[in-house]
Amino acid sequence: MATDPFARLDATAQAELVRRRDVAPHEPIEAAIARIERLNPTLNAVIHLALEQARDRARTSRTGGPFAGVPTLMKDIGGVEAGMPCHAGMQALKTAGWRESVDAYFTRKATDAGLVSLGRTNTPELALLPTTEPDAYGATRNPWNLQHSAGGSSGGAAAAVAAGLVPVAHASDGGGSIRGPASMCGLVGLKPTRGRCSFGPTIGERWSGFSCEFFVSRTVRDTAALLDAVAGAMPGDPYAAPPPTAPWLSALAAPGKLRIGCMRTTPRSGALHAENLAAVERTAKALSALGHTVEESHPPALDEEQSVNAYVTVVASSVARALEAAAAKVGRPLAAEDVEPLTWALAEHGRGVSAVTLLATIEYVHAYGRRLADWWESGFDLLLTATQAQPPPELGYLTSTRDDPFRAFLRAAPFGTCTLPWNLSGQPAISVPTHITPEGLPVGVQLIAPYAREDLLLAVAAQLEQSLPWHTRLPPVHA
Repeated sequence: MATDPFARLDATAQAELVRRRDVAPHEPIEAAIARIERLNPTLNAVIHLALEQARDRARTSRTGGPFAGVPTLMKDIGGVEAGMPCHAGMQALKTAGWRESVDAYFTRKATDAGLVSLGRTNTPELALLPTTEPDAYGATRNPWNLQHSAGGSSGGAAAAVAAGLVPVAHASDGGGSIRGPASMCGLVGLKPTRGRCSFGPTIGERWSGFSCEFFVSRTVRDTAALLDAVAGAMPGDPYAAPPPTAPWLSALAAPGKLRIGCMRTTPRSGALHAENLAAVERTAKALSALGHTVEESHPPALDEEQSVNAYVTVVASSVARALEAAAAKVGRPLAAEDVEPLTWALAEHGRGVSAVTLLATIEYVHAYGRRLADWWESGFDLLLTATQAQPPPELGYLTSTRDDPFRAFLRAAPFGTCTLPWNLSGQPAISVPTHITPEGLPVGVQLIAPYAREDLLLAVAAQLEQSLPWHTRLPPVHA
């Protein structure tokens, strides 16, 4: 047996060892702590450690929860934990030493399921970019190639799971921030349906409903079991996705023959990089071999130019509000020098958006979601696309300067173009790592389902996991 018997086990397998009493609840936690101490200096994935708190929890952990004794990490935006920092990549909050006073409902559900958090993971400032290189905490490195990005905004979470520091980690997605890092790091990344997981008790929604919270994982069964653990409406939620008719874990059975549309370009007819196209082609072939009907088709609404403008309007307005909220936490107004150039430029743009314009934009977004949904009403079950239009970029590429604050935002377009439409529509989508480039970098594909049909995504992802196995493929930097 390996020195660390847990490093290559998914969360389900680790929990089973604890449940059978083959190991004590503290053993997986101590092993994960050792992995973090050894590898995190190389990756810079975890920025706030909570190791003693984790040890205390493990010592008193019960074996009844589905993930009792399983180590995890929380992303440093959302999923707040009482007494822990939550800086959202912001130097101002870091300097002020800001700590939260309450647990999020999401955090409570994860804790009630038995997960033990060892700390919080790196994220770009206010989760704005598909790379994790905040000025406040430095760059997170991809364990597949340390010169490349681990993605964003859940880059710290994805790097930690890909390198085996923990089997699963909290993540969030407002334009691709679960799916993109999952693609870049060779993981499973589910963006749940809007309202599936609560943002309470401190907020009702983030980015006008674009954002959601969940996890990145190595296996589909972990993803399904985690959804069972953390999904569901909580008191005061402004809206909620309809509950499933059966546990998500039971959705992993073969779904029968499905009709799947395949998109070999990006929205608005953009070209995919050859390796990202190869991932789509390989997956389409595998789906056909599994008995599904795969045909060239996609929702016409994906090609609407206005959708990107609407996304930017809502995000910029949200950034302006986020700086007000951060100012209240630190006790003074924030100035341009307190934040990164892109953050300030977006906030300035957001401050210029009138209330009437914002409401009109949200009305457009809701209508756009309905136009997307019409395609599924025509008889399709799923849509297959690339997760991103290009492989993981080198660190430093997705950055801005004071003289060119929007440079990173413009360069980020290929890494969000396939994912952000589903944040507007609220539909569930999953990225699975079906391909790897000749340079050894993972590339994922995305499946999108109708509203509230995570069961279809999980079923087909489980089929792909069997026909194109990925969880045994490990990066060069791994525990």
